Amino acid sequence: MAVGPTTRRRQLGADLRRLREQKGLTLEEAGALVGISKATLSRYETKEGAVKWPTVDALCREYGASQEERQTLVELTKGAKIQGWWRSLADPIPESMNLMLTLEDEVVREDHYASMYVPGLLQTRAYAEAVHRASEMRCTDQEVTHMVDIRMKRQELLARDDAPHIWTVIDESVIRRMVGGPEVMREQLRHLQSRAESPQVTVQILPFASGAHAAAVGSFVILGGPAPELDVVYVDILGGGLFMEKPQELERYKLAFEYLRAQALDLQASAAVIDRVCREL
Repeated sequence: MAVGPTTRRRQLGADLRRLREQKGLTLEEAGALVGISKATLSRYETKEGAVKWPTVDALCREYGASQEERQTLVELTKGAKIQGWWRSLADPIPESMNLMLTLEDEVVREDHYASMYVPGLLQTRAYAEAVHRASEMRCTDQEVTHMVDIRMKRQELLARDDAPHIWTVIDESVIRRMVGGPEVMREQLRHLQSRAESPQVTVQILPFASGAHAAAVGSFVILGGPAPELDVVYVDILGGGLFMEKPQELERYKLAFEYLRAQALDLQASAAVIDRVCREL
């Protein structure tokens, strides 16, 4: 998969910190060498905000980076300014969605645990609309339509030649929750079955019979980058979501997902449960 601007920015920050620490310099000492403040260099390393390539070039020279490594980081800096498809939409994107869209545009895999609704990448338009109307009660019809349009556009990710692999563990309550009425649910479950036939999508159902499990706190997504250190966890919370990327946080959620996969039904049994619930509607 092509490396996108956010992945470039995050890789740049990680590499700058690694080079500084290898040189044995503090943030203040390294910043003074190239004429920037400790706060500015900290921002560079923590992947926040814009960066200037001449400064990155100067830092690499002070850190003793090889010419090849310096050129690579300068290119990462320049590439981090490229904007994604959503920036060109007529209506603005809610700020809470910017990071998710940016990260998702660059992933090589996504691991989903869904405890409430079918994951957005696998939703039908009617189902997505019903979810948004229930979740965003203060939104106008126009705003709901805009949000659903974005969700449908996101799904084009699955049609790419280098589409990421989507692995979903879906709680049984999700496929039994009546969202939008019987017709909408029937269409959604059939769509889920169809998506599961794609080599890029794996669907497992976590049955009620599994009892207590590793993610009783709620839904989450592990967004897998081109390298493990670029992975991010997104956790659903009321009114938005929380992004986490500290190693201990990533390890906790990755382990939880492994447990969930082990507790869930296999692919054939999962497909059978979805089919049975669909026929019961």
